[in-house]
Amino acid sequence: MDQLTTFAPLVLMFAAVYFLFLRPQQQRAKDHQNQVSAIKRGDTVVLSSGTIGKVVRVEEKEVGVEIAQNVTIKVVKSMVAEVRTRGEPAANDAKS
Repeated sequence: MDQLTTFAPLVLMFAAVYFLFLRPQQQRAKDHQNQVSAIKRGDTVVLSSGTIGKVVRVEEKEVGVEIAQNVTIKVVKSMVAEVRTRGEPAANDAKS
């Protein structure tokens, strides 16, 4: 019984760390992976550098992103931070 009371706080601390830090991080990584794998032509994406562009070409590990008119860059898919689909307006767009 004495050994149980000695190890119980350690087990509880490990469980708390897992559920508060590790598990949410794993879920965010899984969600990001799903978003990146579902990128399609015409999607608006935000790159890890903060650059916003429109996907014009999708390859296995890279995407072509148009960042200005007639300016296309090739980006590794893992560097896409956020995927905004076609129909999703930006937060600061005026509704006119």
